[in-house]
Amino acid sequence: MAASFSRWKRWADRDTIAGIYFPGVYALAISAADISGKPFTWRREIVYIGMTNSKGGLRSRLQQFDNTIHHKEGHGGARRFLTKYPDPVCLAKHLFVSVCSQGRKLSWDNPLDLRLMGRVARQEYECMATYYDEFGQLPEFNDKGRSPKEPW
Repeated sequence: MAASFSRWKRWADRDTIAGIYFPGVYALAISAADISGKPFTWRREIVYIGMTNSKGGLRSRLQQFDNTIHHKEGHGGARRFLTKYPDPVCLAKHLFVSVCSQGRKLSWDNPLDLRLMGRVARQEYECMATYYDEFGQLPEFNDKGRSPKEPW
């Protein structure tokens, strides 16, 4: 599964990832070291795994995440970051993203695409399970017990 993810990109460079306009799964990592350009690997620095089947694709979902870390509404999972990382500028300096895109837009009126959307959702859970297998726990901000959402 790791081979289908993009190389790591700095958060600020996320829109340059191939396939960013399509549905898929994404992994976010927080690292003091610069991991941009490195191949995706399962690493402890992964703090969140998410997915989207939305019309706007991964780009739109990651923009919702960015809006939320800038204290605007948009992404429930990103609210979990705010307690630990209230400063979006500081967070962005250490935030990296890798995506596994489906490579095309999907349609809600096509049975093949609906099945593919289901596989995207399944892949998100498979990724979380793989992370759990590797490190004995969910990524920090997928774990609702360890990381409650910041109240608005």
